[in-house]
Amino acid sequence: MSNELPPKEKEKMKLPPEEEGNISEEKQKEILQKYDPESNTRDLSGIAKHLVFFGLLAFSLFQLYTAIDGQLTAYLQRSIHLGFALSLIFLLFPAIKRKGDRRKVPFYDYLLALLAVAVGAYWPIMYDDLVFRVGRVTEMDLIVGILAIVLTLEATRRAVGLPITIISSLFLAYAFWGPYFPGFLKHRGQDLDSTVQLMFYTTDGILGTPLAVSATFIFVYLLFGAFLVKTGVGEYFNDLSVSLAGHLIGGPAKVAIFSSALQGTISGSSVANVVTSGAYTIPMMKKLGYNKEFAGAVEATSSTGGQIMPPIMGAAAFLMVEFIGGISYWDIAKAAAIPALLYFSGVWIMTHFEAKRVGLRGLTKEELPDRKEVLKKIHLLLPIVIIIVFLMVGVPTMHAALYGILATILVSAINKETRLSFKDMIHALVDGARTALAVGAATAAAGIIVGVVVKTGLGLSLANGLISASGGSILLTLFFTMLAAIVLGMGSPTTANYVITSTIAAPAIITLLMLDEPAGAAVPMVIAISAHLFVFYFGIIADITPPVALAAFAASGISGGEPIRTGIIASKLAAAAFIIPYMFVLSPSLLMIDTTWLELIWVVATAFAGMIALGAGLIGFWYRKLTWIERILAVVTGLALVYPEGIYSYVGVVVFIVLWAIQWTARDKKAPKASEA
Repeated sequence: MSNELPPKEKEKMKLPPEEEGNISEEKQKEILQKYDPESNTRDLSGIAKHLVFFGLLAFSLFQLYTAIDGQLTAYLQRSIHLGFALSLIFLLFPAIKRKGDRRKVPFYDYLLALLAVAVGAYWPIMYDDLVFRVGRVTEMDLIVGILAIVLTLEATRRAVGLPITIISSLFLAYAFWGPYFPGFLKHRGQDLDSTVQLMFYTTDGILGTPLAVSATFIFVYLLFGAFLVKTGVGEYFNDLSVSLAGHLIGGPAKVAIFSSALQGTISGSSVANVVTSGAYTIPMMKKLGYNKEFAGAVEATSSTGGQIMPPIMGAAAFLMVEFIGGISYWDIAKAAAIPALLYFSGVWIMTHFEAKRVGLRGLTKEELPDRKEVLKKIHLLLPIVIIIVFLMVGVPTMHAALYGILATILVSAINKETRLSFKDMIHALVDGARTALAVGAATAAAGIIVGVVVKTGLGLSLANGLISASGGSILLTLFFTMLAAIVLGMGSPTTANYVITSTIAAPAIITLLMLDEPAGAAVPMVIAISAHLFVFYFGIIADITPPVALAAFAASGISGGEPIRTGIIASKLAAAAFIIPYMFVLSPSLLMIDTTWLELIWVVATAFAGMIALGAGLIGFWYRKLTWIERILAVVTGLALVYPEGIYSYVGVVVFIVLWAIQWTARDKKAPKASEA
């Protein structure tokens, strides 16, 4: 953690006047393009700009039409969605990430875009013929199928990044060269015809479940987020956060936590969340006295947690509904609620103790916005509340998003400053489609992985291998799964990460959790959700885990801090995130499934106390500076409290009370009061 800053050093940390406000839009764009492949687009002009604009608009209108009027058949809906996504990616995303003239589209990208349109149109044009001769691939089918695979991989490389492209390519290679692999990885192999048929002429490959979710739920929720952004809700989140938390000890850091949790409802990207809210909060933290690395780490950790914050979580949460089956999105959101609150509580506690240790104040009354003025725009949060209510009462997930878009338009009209004009709505449709491009490519590439796993039986083989390597220990299996999710998540989107780990590692967790169930019994919802949420969480945490910590690197681009150190501090701040998934697998009460209120209150209370002890131990300050023995004891106590076994929790509670009493009686009375947390 950061060292204590003497007054002179705090004075040195003050930013020059031109840096005291928000980071410029140019700087934000530069950081996004550097660390977020989804933002590295061309700045088109002329005909190309209009072509892309109307292409994106048509994409959104098609998706809205099918969402309102009813989806097309699976092959038609998904192939048209794929055609839109691929063709627009080739027009928007350059082949090589280098500075140059980004206002024009080279001729070869126009050619690739036309080929992508042809691939997307092949199923609608040839639908009857393809259905009639299902299982037989003609020469033209083979050519189009190969094009679909190659174009998907190249579009994914441009819009999402190289890691997921390499992984998808390796899975394809595994499909062909299965006979040459050793041991349980060996399979009979696939020829070109059967592989192409699997990948483009069934719903187990590129046109599989991941793309289906992108072509339905995810797209509509991205549109909802785009409409919310047009109302100015992003800036309002910052103002509301400052108004509510700015006056507290270390106020700007807590503003970052509060704001990023809210921003997560409209942003599916940790990096985008960092740049959006961090451009506002990081300079404020530095001005107050936080050092550069700690300021960046707070924002990175908070922004990463935005993807696990209900009601609208990362795109992979919508995939989870389809992969588990028999559940609604609300089941996922409800189950993730307490773990998400514990995550942000852990970050809040850590930053609070750090602020007390260093002696950082909150914002003064003069530095705070007028709370009455802020509350005048509270209506901007109504669309989110409306979506929550609709999901709670059982309204279909897609319809809830449509009602949310309509509510956003109506609610924005309450205040002249937030009112959406027709032009704003058109641009919201365009922006939503632009955001969906990378998701479409990532889910199509993920479909390649799923297709190979299903066809070769790799998922079952790897799950059995994982159980064997762990010796049947649930804790070791969870640990190995955590490592796999973090490694796969380094530079890969959460969506693709979740697809891989949910098809390979989640079955191993489920198998071990089902040992006490009768043979052949259906997997209980609580077991399925806990296993899938486990891999989902650690795929997200990869964004702040060095050495490839994209969210931490983006935050350091704003703070000017050292990226790796920022990532290390962010990982410390997110200590709760590395523990909570183990908690809800071993103690599903946290997921609010098949539990009583008494059990839930006990588990949450002990977990929260554990976060306090763990935070104090890691930071080295509670009511006063902790000795090394106290720090070790506090960390051990925190782990005991968050471990769900009864005896550990009871012992932890006793030690926690003793530690608290020692700290309280010997507190540093010059330090800011804990009541100001």
